Formats: sequence, structure tokens, C-alpha cells
Amino acid sequence: MRWTERRERFRAILEGKTCIHPASVYDPVSVRIAEDLGFELGMFAGSIASLTVLGAPDQTLITLSEFAEQAHRICRAGTLPLLVDADHGYGNALNVMRTVEELETAGIAALTIEDTALPQAYGAGAAAQLISIDEGVGKMKAAIAARRDPRLTIVGRTSALAVNGLEDALARTYAYETAGVDALFFLGVRTRAQLEALAAGCKLPIVLGGAGAELMDRTYLATQGVRICLQGHQPFMAAVAAVRATMKALREGTPPAQLANLASAQLMQQVSRDADYARWSRDFLA
Repeated sequence: MRWTERRERFRAILEGKTCIHPASVYDPVSVRIAEDLGFELGMFAGSIASLTVLGAPDQTLITLSEFAEQAHRICRAGTLPLLVDADHGYGNALNVMRTVEELETAGIAALTIEDTALPQAYGAGAAAQLISIDEGVGKMKAAIAARRDPRLTIVGRTSALAVNGLEDALARTYAYETAGVDALFFLGVRTRAQLEALAAGCKLPIVLGGAGAELMDRTYLATQGVRICLQGHQPFMAAVAAVRATMKALREGTPPAQLANLASAQLMQQVSRDADYARWSRDFLA
């Protein structure tokens, strides 16, 4: 597979002048739909991975191998660059190196490594806690050292603004930039004032997650160096609602022929790439 070409497209997004919203994808069909609709980028989140693979909430229960395997299934099914949420790297800095190796092999274009203290420690309570800046720097450096394709993008992620405030967020921004990451991911920025303060202290392209409503203006975001802004993970939630509604209707006696909102045969052929398989069958099985 031509992974480097996808990684170059991802870097072109970071090096551009506009801000995009990625498609939240979680399996081969969803990434093909995103690709067919013209999205420039797919995003595979840790929380959605946990739901897709385990049917479990986002409590750091999924393993690296499970996550990497699903990322690879997504990458091989389409041609979109894929940005993945690699959480805390599944352990310490050495685990981060292993995480980068596995995900790079899976074909992703970029990954985020965050400085949240995960998994939740005994007695820590529900509030998020961060590792020290020094440990965070160690993780970022380990991620950079582990990659083999220089086009793979390493994104340093922090929720310091929401957890510890602006001063700590700016300190981590400078530290992770100095460590050599390619971009910075800020979680929980709610206002323009917060974003402008972070952007003033950041020399790298910015990725936003969990952004406030007043920030959802891509033209404005682009002026602040934001190149990617997540909108959430509604496609998976919509799929859950659709499956439940269909099963409920069947359970309550609705005849299959009367079910509403089903994918057409044409759409199913498109997302399964039926024409490709038909051609390969003629070429190699006839």
C-alpha cells in the first residue's frame, strides 16, 4: 500500500492555509463513505475504537493490538489519510515507541500522543490528571525517534487548558514544540480568547477537539493556525440509532419489506466496491 503518499497529503493539509473538518470513521465501510463524499481526512478516535471493538466506554480498555488492527482495516479499505488518537501511547515512553511502530505499519498518516495520566489511577477520582511536562516531553521524543517514515506526522496532544489552565497549556506547548512534534492538538478550547492566547504561543499547525460553539467558523480558525477541527463522532452514534430502530421495528412485527431508511442495493454495491470484485473475478477466476 502507498502509505507515504497519504502521509504527504496529510502534511499538505497542515501546511495549507485553510481549516478542514475530518470525517469520523470507524470501519472499512465508513471510511469508504467518507472518501466517496469528498472528505480530505479520516479521524479514528480512541473512544470510538473502544465502542467499535469492545462495546465499552472510553476508559482505556482497548489494547494497542486491537486498536492497530482496526486502524489497518480502515487504511486498507480506502485511500483517505487517517489521523488516529493513540491516547497516552498505551503506557510509558517505551510503550509509545511500540505504539508508533505498530500504527505506522498499519498505514496511518498521523497520530496523537497525549499527556493525560492514563489509565485512571486508584483513588484518583473522576477528574482528569496530567503527567508532568518532563514525562510528556519524553513521550514526544520517543514517538519521534520510533517513526521510520519521516512523512508520518506526530501530533502532541494536551488538555492542559481545561485541566490546569492557560499558563500550563502554554508551557506544554513550548515544551512539545521544542521536543520536535509536527503539530499540536488542543482539547477543550471553548472561546476565541483562549484560542488566540494559545495560537500566539504556538508556532506549529493546530488541531482542535472538543472546541466551543463560538469557534466553529473555519475561516476564523484558519487565521489562528488551526488546520484541523474535529466536529465529534456523530456517524457512529447515528449508526447505533439506526441499527436499534431497525431491530426494534422487526421485533415489533414490521415486515422487512416495509422497513424505512435502508441502504439501497446501489449504495451497498458502492461501499463494498462490488464492481472491483466483479472485475477481479472476471480477470482471475474465469
